[in-house]
Amino acid sequence: MRKYFILALLSCYLQLNAQTIDVSQYGAQANSFADATTSVKKAIEATKSQPASVLNFPKGRYDFWPDSATETSYYISNTSSEEEFPIKKQKVGLYLKDLKNVILEGNGSVFVFHGKMITWVIDGSENIRLQNISINYERPGMSEMTLQEITPTSVTANIHPDSKFAIINGRLEWYGEKWIAKNHHAVSVRPSQGTLSYSGWEPFLKSKAEKTGPLKVKFTGDFSKFNAQPGDVLTVRDRYRDYVGAFNNRSKNISLHRINMYSMHGLGIVSQFCDNLSYDSVSVAPEPGSGRVIASSADGMHFSGCKGQITINNCRFNGLHDDPVNVHGTHLKVSEIVSPNTLKLKFMHHQSYGFNAFIKGDTVAYLHSAALQIFEQGIIKTAKLISEREILVEMEKPFSAELKVGDALENVTWTPAVKITNSRFEGTISRGTLITTRRKVLIENNVYYRTGMHAILIENDAMGWYESGPVTDVTIRNNQFIECGFNSAPDSYAIKINPENRELVKNYYVHRNIRIENNTFKLFDYPLLSAKSTNGLSFINNKIEKSNFMPAGKKRAAFNFFACTAVKIKGNQFGAEKPEIALKEMFEQDIKSDIKLNY
Repeated sequence: MRKYFILALLSCYLQLNAQTIDVSQYGAQANSFADATTSVKKAIEATKSQPASVLNFPKGRYDFWPDSATETSYYISNTSSEEEFPIKKQKVGLYLKDLKNVILEGNGSVFVFHGKMITWVIDGSENIRLQNISINYERPGMSEMTLQEITPTSVTANIHPDSKFAIINGRLEWYGEKWIAKNHHAVSVRPSQGTLSYSGWEPFLKSKAEKTGPLKVKFTGDFSKFNAQPGDVLTVRDRYRDYVGAFNNRSKNISLHRINMYSMHGLGIVSQFCDNLSYDSVSVAPEPGSGRVIASSADGMHFSGCKGQITINNCRFNGLHDDPVNVHGTHLKVSEIVSPNTLKLKFMHHQSYGFNAFIKGDTVAYLHSAALQIFEQGIIKTAKLISEREILVEMEKPFSAELKVGDALENVTWTPAVKITNSRFEGTISRGTLITTRRKVLIENNVYYRTGMHAILIENDAMGWYESGPVTDVTIRNNQFIECGFNSAPDSYAIKINPENRELVKNYYVHRNIRIENNTFKLFDYPLLSAKSTNGLSFINNKIEKSNFMPAGKKRAAFNFFACTAVKIKGNQFGAEKPEIALKEMFEQDIKSDIKLNY
C-alpha cells in the first residue's frame, strides 16, 4: 500500500508542477491525417530539458507512419525465433527513451498507426504515465470475415471493410500497408456465444475465390471437414510475432490510465525487466461499433522478468488470440560449467532469447530442471551476452557440486508482486490469467467469462516454455468463473495448478500457499480444480453452480490432486450432485475435506 500511496503522490506532483508541452507547437495537428511522427518526436525531445512535463495532445485523431518513425532493435520475450524474424528491427511511433517524470495526456485522442509499427516504446525511463488515449491501426494485422453460407463444396463470406484483400489467380490474399500475410493462423469467433475456437485457413488456400460483391467472396473447394456455422467470424493472422503492440523495457514506475487498445500487432503490451507497473482502466477490446471481434493477435498484457508491484485494476479483455495476462520469468539452462564460479547459460525456447536476463547484483536460484527443485541461491558478479543464445555469468561465490550441466537458473530479484482486481476476462481462445511469480499475488473481484481454456493457470517449467517460477503466496477470492474451459475438454478445469516437473522428489513441492476462497463457479462440465506438487492449497467457502451452456462430458472428478499436501476443502456450496475428489501420489492425511474422496 505504501508504494501505491507514493505513486499517487508522485502523479499529483507531476500534474501540478509539470511544464506543459503541446504537440501542436511542434507541428502535430489533430484530425489532419498527416504524419504526426516527426512533430511528436520533437515534442518528446523537448521534455528532456524539463524536470517534469505533460506532453499534451489536443483531442482528435493523430496518424503515425513508419517512414519517419524511430527504428529500434529489441529482443523481446515470447515473440519470434531467428528463423521467423532473424533481424530484430522495429519501427516505433512513440519512442520514450531515457525520460523522467513525463505524463502523456491524450485528452481522449485516438492514435492511428500505419503499416507494422510498435505503438510506443518506454525504455530506460522512470515515472512515465500514459492516459486518455485510444490505439488503433488503419489496417489491423487481423483479417476478419463473417461466414454467410457453408456447404461441403463452398463458403460465402462478407469481408470486414478494414481487412484489405485481393484475389490473385483465383486465391484470396490478405494484405496491408507494405505487408502481406504469408503464414496463416485462423480462429473462429461465434459472436452469439462469445466463444473462440481453433480453426484453419487451409481449405481456403486450396479453394478458388471469386468476388460476388464489393466485400463478398465465394470460395469453391473441399469444405467437407470445415467446422463452422453461418454467422461465425473467421479471424486470420500471420502467426509470426514480428511486432508487439507496445513495449516497456528496463523502466520504473510506469502507469497506464484510461487506455483503449483497439487493435495490436503481435504480442500486445509487453513489459520486460520493468519495476512497478500500474494499469488502471485499460481495455484490450475492439472499438465499439467497429464490427470487429479481435483486438490482439496474441496476449493482451505480457510481463517477463519484471519486479516491484504489478497492478491491473478495472481492465477489460475481449477478443484475443492468446492469454489476456501472462506473468513469468525465464529459466536459462546450464550448458557449460566453465569454472567453480562461472557458467555458460543458454536461452532454450525458440521465441525468447537475446536479452540481458541477469545484471550485477541479481540473486538467482539454481534448480534441477526435470524436478523444478531449487537447491541453492547465488549472486551475479558479472553477466555478459556472448551470442544471441548464450550468456556467460560469473558468481560472487562458487556454487556447490550439486549443480550439473542441464540444470537451470532463475532470476529471483526480477520477480514481481501482482494484484489483479475488478477486471473482466472474456473473448479469448486460451487462458484468462497465467501467473508464475514467487511474490505475493492477489486476484480479486474479477469476472472470467467463457475463457477458452483455464481461467487461471499456474505453471512453471524448465524443459518446455522455460517460463519460471514457483508461487509462494497466492489468493484468489471473490471472483466469478463462468463457463470456462470449453477448448480444454476433457481437461476443462476452471483453475489449474500445473508445474511441469517430470520428476517427483519426496517431500519437495514446487508451489505452496494457494488460497481459493469465496468465489462463484458456474460450470457446464465436471472439472473444477486441478493441482500438482503444491504444499498448502485451500478451497474454502466457494459456490459452485451448474450450467447447460455446453453438453458435459462423462462424469469425472471435480477435484484432481497429484502429489500435493496440506490440501483443505471446506464450506463450499454444491448442488444436489456432490463432487468427487481424485488423488494420485498422495495419502489420506495429505487432505482435509468434507467431500468424499475417490482414489
